[in-house]
Amino acid sequence: MRVRTRTFVAAGVVVALFAIVGGWGVRQLDGEFRLPVAGRSCTVQADGTVKLDADQMANAATIAAIGMQRQMPEQAVVVALATAYQESGLRNLAHGDRDSLGLFQQRPSQGWGTPEQIRDQRYAAARFYKALKKVRGWERMEVTDAAQAVQRSAYPNAYQKWADESQVLARALLGEATGAVACTVGRTPVMRGQAAAAELTRGLTLDWGLPDAGAVAELTDVTVPAADARDGWRYAHWLVSHAPDHGVKRVRFDGLEWNADNGRWAKVADGRPTGARVLAEVFADPA
Repeated sequence: MRVRTRTFVAAGVVVALFAIVGGWGVRQLDGEFRLPVAGRSCTVQADGTVKLDADQMANAATIAAIGMQRQMPEQAVVVALATAYQESGLRNLAHGDRDSLGLFQQRPSQGWGTPEQIRDQRYAAARFYKALKKVRGWERMEVTDAAQAVQRSAYPNAYQKWADESQVLARALLGEATGAVACTVGRTPVMRGQAAAAELTRGLTLDWGLPDAGAVAELTDVTVPAADARDGWRYAHWLVSHAPDHGVKRVRFDGLEWNADNGRWAKVADGRPTGARVLAEVFADPA
C-alpha cells in the first residue's frame, strides 16, 4: 500500500484515494435479518443475489477479509458468514442471550475474550476462525454442523438456512465474481478529509493484514498492487462494501467502475486502464 510519500506492499490490489470522506447510517435489526433497511443498501450478485444494508455489508466484508488474512479456505468463510447471519444478523450487537455479544454472540464468561475484544469485529472473526480450525474434519461437514461445533447453540440446525446467502457473499468478497458488490451511498457523509482517509487506510491494513500505514500528515492516495484479477476484485468489493462508512465515491478496476452517484458498476467511461491495481476515489472536504 502506498500512502503519498510512503510505500507499503501487500499481496493483492491497488487502491488510489484522491479526496476523502466517510459515514454510515444507523440500522434497525429486523426479526429475520433478511430485509435490508431502505436507504444505504447493498446488492451482491454471484450465482445468486443477496441484499444487505450498509452495516451488514461492511461486517460481511470484514469477516471474509479476516478469513483470507488467516489463510482459511473459502468454505471457512461460508461457515463464518452463516454463523454471523444466524447469531446476530451480521450486526455487531451490544447485547444477547446472557452475556453474549457481537457478530458471533461470543461470551466473555466462556473464554472468548473481554467484552471490548468481542465487540471488535476483527477480533471476533479471528477467534471464530481459530476455533473452527480446531474442529477435526470441519471441512467435510455441512455448514450447520461445522458452525455448531464451534458455537454449541441450543438451535444446532439453524445455521444451514443461511448457507446459500453465505456462499453468494463468499464468492463475491473473495474475488470469484466481477463487479458483484454494489452499494448505494448517502450524499452527506459524516466523516470527511484526512480523518476519513486515515480510517479507510486503517481498515485495509487491519482487515487484509497490510503493513501499518501509520500517521500521515496529508493522506490523499493509497496504492496496493494486485497480484491477479481475483485479488483485485477482493479489494474492490471490500472498498464498495465499506463505501457508506468511509465516504468512498468511486472504485475502478479491470475496466469497470462503481460510482456512488448511482451505486452501480459500469464500463470505465474514459477507457483508461488501471493496470494491476484498484483505484478508489473518495469525497473531498468542502471547498
